[in-house]
Amino acid sequence: MGTAPGLRSAGRTWALSSHGICYLGIAAIAWGIITQLEVSAWTYHYSDQGDYTWEQARNYCQTFFTDLVAIQNKQEIEYLNKSLPFYRRYYWIGIRKLSGTWTWVGTKKALTKEAENWAVGEPNNRHSNQDCVEIYIKRPFESGKWNDESCNRRKKALCYRASCQPFPCSQRGECVETIGSYRCDCYPGFHGPECEDVVQCTELKPKGVQMNCSHPYGHFSYNSTCVFECQEGFERQGASTLRCLPSQQWSADIPMCTAITCPVLSAPERGELNCSHLHGDFTFGSKCAFSCQTGFTLMGLKSHECMATGSWTGDAPRCEAITCPALSAPDQGKLNCSHLHGDFAFSSTCAFSCQTGFALMGPETRNCTATGTWTGNAPRCAVSQSPRSCLEYISVPTAITCPVLSASDQGELNCSHVHGDFAFGSTCAFSCHMGFALMGPESRECTATGTWTGNTPQCKAITCPVLSAPDWGELNCSHLHGDFAFGSTCLFSCQTGFALMGPESRECMAMGTWTGDAPHCEAVACPMLSAPDQGKLNCSHLHGNFTFGSTCAFSCQTGFTLMGLKSRECTAMGTWTGDSPRCEAVACPMLSAPDQGKLNCSHLHGNFTFRSTCAFSCQTGFTLMGPESLECTAMGTWTGDSPRCEAITCPELSAPDWGELNCSHLHGDFAFGSTCAFSCQTGFALMGLESHKCTAMGTWTGETPQCKEDGALFLKQVLAYSSGTALAVAGVVLSGMLIALIAKRLSDREEKKKLLNPTSDLGSPGIFTNAAYDANL
Repeated sequence: MGTAPGLRSAGRTWALSSHGICYLGIAAIAWGIITQLEVSAWTYHYSDQGDYTWEQARNYCQTFFTDLVAIQNKQEIEYLNKSLPFYRRYYWIGIRKLSGTWTWVGTKKALTKEAENWAVGEPNNRHSNQDCVEIYIKRPFESGKWNDESCNRRKKALCYRASCQPFPCSQRGECVETIGSYRCDCYPGFHGPECEDVVQCTELKPKGVQMNCSHPYGHFSYNSTCVFECQEGFERQGASTLRCLPSQQWSADIPMCTAITCPVLSAPERGELNCSHLHGDFTFGSKCAFSCQTGFTLMGLKSHECMATGSWTGDAPRCEAITCPALSAPDQGKLNCSHLHGDFAFSSTCAFSCQTGFALMGPETRNCTATGTWTGNAPRCAVSQSPRSCLEYISVPTAITCPVLSASDQGELNCSHVHGDFAFGSTCAFSCHMGFALMGPESRECTATGTWTGNTPQCKAITCPVLSAPDWGELNCSHLHGDFAFGSTCLFSCQTGFALMGPESRECMAMGTWTGDAPHCEAVACPMLSAPDQGKLNCSHLHGNFTFGSTCAFSCQTGFTLMGLKSRECTAMGTWTGDSPRCEAVACPMLSAPDQGKLNCSHLHGNFTFRSTCAFSCQTGFTLMGPESLECTAMGTWTGDSPRCEAITCPELSAPDWGELNCSHLHGDFAFGSTCAFSCQTGFALMGLESHKCTAMGTWTGETPQCKEDGALFLKQVLAYSSGTALAVAGVVLSGMLIALIAKRLSDREEKKKLLNPTSDLGSPGIFTNAAYDANL
């Protein structure tokens, strides 16, 4: 129920309902106090006593209602023009020019072109840049139109009481006045009558993927954000970040983590492959073991593992046939071999025979076995028994001999002697052990001069390509047979802050290749960082995103201060220096309500911090001097100085002629609450109220009284100073005078009675008793 002195309603109270326009009757109007039927709707009100400047009119409306009227459509204009009484000076409405823009002061919204209702030539038809606006009511022409006017002129206050309360709709939507009530136009992501409910998305339950979520409005609700990551050896299939949308849907499907794949392996020729797969065929973590068939040996690593890089831990091995020592023909004999898998290798077969006159002593054939040995013993050719008797009597010449030969280091020598060991016709074949290469002739023959053909051959270790240290790593090698030659072993390591990816060591094999693939050094990774709430993150990466040596600088948005380290660095241990900083809203000095006033604040980021808004208002009888609201800026200061509430002043009173004035002031000279008592000098009677009070509207509770001469006192004086004769003579004269004085006294008494009568038009709220009435008379 709204009450205010000197207030009247527009006959009917305008209310908006969902069924159209309603007119609600006034319950009572009496003594300048209005009692209105309680409704939760937009209603109009106006005052019928006193005219006010625009500022006073607004103070009046804000004191008893919401604000000066903010008209929303032409239907309202038509109703106001029809229902309001005509006043020659018209009514103030809640439009004012702010920073050059016509603005509805109650809603802080600019006046749109569609809502303009200016009269012809308006605004500023006087070219005087007026800042306030009046509405024409019941004007003979252009009624209901608007006119800009000087804010200091005095007019009636046209007020409204809004349905939307301060900070409505849970501050998650816009409050819109509707017919009969109001509605909340909720911002995306919110719903409910007061936008109190938040859109919910289905709870995410990923499998095989790491999820980290933030929920600003509740568990898996609007604006919840989830970041997905995969473990080492897995790669993400799908979006890295999902956000709950106002449609109750996630911005993308839940991603999956699939194991990184390596190239498909196959068994080597003459070999077998046996694999175990943890996460799928030939994917991260798969292990494959190689083996060879009987008679073959594995050259290379026995097993490979699929790494997180998508490569295997070594090169594919091969199966080579096991070799047996090279065979040579016996003296006075021949050798004929067949080789399936290489000279003198597994399954090779060698047949032996002797020249005429010699007989084979031993096996005719020998086979190279899987153990690298020949079946049987080496045969020889012996002279047959039938001619031997004749030969005993024949002189046999002796063959010329050559120097005895020997095998070189890491090599073997296999000789065949026709006429005796290392004699004319002897042939020697040279070979090298596995991992060594023959440098020189493969065979030498003893000539008739007792010298060997060619030079002495040597066995030198087979070399592998020269290795180098990986980037950000080191190499340490040991060489048995020469730099980077067969049998050399190289160890790899990484500098501080880097991890070795690949084999720790490689060995130079007999084929001139290294075991395994070349390793590399990867920077140690730290957990991924994110910007703090209301902040920013700026990172520089030396060796990859969020890895050793990465430096991340933190900063805050305008209006926020960084609490904690300004930067963090990824260390060699895979951890960040320091703790995560945060952004705290800049604080402004705490505000308090002005004397005789109220303070209503809304805080976005904490009490009296950046973007906090505080609205000021004054109690009845006081007007706000200064800004209506202050906002906490990014500098930690308010947008203006704190306002104060000053008592509304009434016109200064003066004592009546032949009278005196005695005032008491609560809030300043002749201000709201001041009380002034009137009295008259001896011989004069007070005509009017003895005391006046300054009201909240800046008016006094009555008109200034007057001091009139007291007729009864005059008659007493005449009687006291006149003799009986004179009294008789003056009787006739005095009788006429007495009648006139009595008539005058009665007239004054009636006038005073009207002033003091509570039912008169000049009265103010309050009731006088008969005794009080008689005393005043």
